[in-house]
Amino acid sequence: MEEITLTGKQKSYLRSLGSTMNPIVQIGKTGVSEPLLDSAQEALVARELIKVKVLQNCVEEPKAVLADLANAVDAQLVQVIGRNGLLYKRNRDPEKKHKIELPS
Repeated sequence: MEEITLTGKQKSYLRSLGSTMNPIVQIGKTGVSEPLLDSAQEALVARELIKVKVLQNCVEEPKAVLADLANAVDAQLVQVIGRNGLLYKRNRDPEKKHKIELPS
């Protein structure tokens, strides 16, 4: 798949969108498991930008587990603040109605 590199302006725009979002994927003591990957992938297809929360009972460091998740679902890790992370993956489906238009 084509790898896109987000510019600082694009990351800033995505962070502003993510600031009001609630986490829709939570990583717990099982870490990055198959069901978690499936739900993250589905959420990215539906929304393109998702917030992920690393729960207190997760044994891995939040930055490491969020980077692992981003790599596993082929998404960009936009930001990590504390135990929350923002993941972005462009949806290539032309039928997609709610595409995020990134600034150039």
